[in-house]
Amino acid sequence: MPKRTTGRYESVTAGGEKVNAFVPFDLPPARPVLVIDAKLERRLGQAEQALVRLDLAGEMVPSLDWFIYAFVRKEAVISSQIEGTQASLVDLLAFEAEEQPQPNADVEEVTNYLDALAYARGQLASKRGLPLSLRLLNEAHKRLMRGVRGGSKQPGEIRSSQNWIGGSRPGNAAYFPPPSEKLPQLLSAFEKYIHADDRLPKLVRTGLLHAQFETIHPYLDGNGRIGRLMIALLLEHWGLLGAPLLYLSLFFKRHREEYYRRLNLVRLEGDWEGWIDFFLDGVATIADEAVAAARELFNLISADRTRLLGVESVSVSALRLFERLPRHPIVTVASAMKLLETSKPTATRAIEVLAEIRILVETTGKKRDRSFAYRAYMERLRTGTELDFSR
Repeated sequence: MPKRTTGRYESVTAGGEKVNAFVPFDLPPARPVLVIDAKLERRLGQAEQALVRLDLAGEMVPSLDWFIYAFVRKEAVISSQIEGTQASLVDLLAFEAEEQPQPNADVEEVTNYLDALAYARGQLASKRGLPLSLRLLNEAHKRLMRGVRGGSKQPGEIRSSQNWIGGSRPGNAAYFPPPSEKLPQLLSAFEKYIHADDRLPKLVRTGLLHAQFETIHPYLDGNGRIGRLMIALLLEHWGLLGAPLLYLSLFFKRHREEYYRRLNLVRLEGDWEGWIDFFLDGVATIADEAVAAARELFNLISADRTRLLGVESVSVSALRLFERLPRHPIVTVASAMKLLETSKPTATRAIEVLAEIRILVETTGKKRDRSFAYRAYMERLRTGTELDFSR
């Protein structure tokens, strides 16, 4: 690994204590430049090929819409869990099915993530929308933090005070991002690098930008979620994926300690190569897992559709409801009435037909106001979203 210095330290006061804040140098890495040796070249090739397979999987599924729906929600849950949110995928899907006027605080954080991603993608897709820029990230951050924990910490605004990562006070913190007065210059260079003409492969640049964003830590709260969301936006913006199908939160959650260790080694030892190797490993791993998950979900839906078509009592309404289950895997009679735009008896009978062959499973144990889940589908989708109570 080539030795390099990736920034400098400045003495600042935080919480009444003198600390050293890290001010990173601008991208790309220099003195020496980033080295893509044979090992890293192989890792890059594996990651790029995995993205191609994932893109093809997205084209081959009958409905890209439900594919995106499932993966985006899984990412929203996991990314929020990394920050301490105690909401599961089932919690989110149950809230969406019941259409309650107000979710609990943890579920609201997850729905805010969905809003932030949908807003950012909508802007990038619109000819009159914002480009991938600091302003776009600020607007996404505003939606992410609206009305939840950290909602009082300048949503949508770059911080104007010193923050720190880890520890109960500055004296035992793990890391101090750059002072607030350095942020305008740092973020301007960061934004310019997104649109710069650079020799490095775009997938490598994505990894560099994520690490740089986490190092700058421009907001008082929500930096991790915006930094992970930005990865999906960059992959789509640069045409590495045709749709937002890759999310690395699951990889970062599995390898949390290694993730933070690799980021720290960039700051402490200039090990950009080690970070990029870790990042590309995550891309290849999660892309291949996403392809396998898509295949498994598609096979499940195809097999269940065949079973349903073989039922003598099957109705058009039951078939129509089944086709909506991948986007609405938890239903009630009321939600089925809306999905099918039909009467209560017809919606009830459609659910009954699906329940008779165990495609839908009743989950509440109640006689009234019951919920039904496409359990087999949800069990496959929820892998990695389980709450970790050991931490």
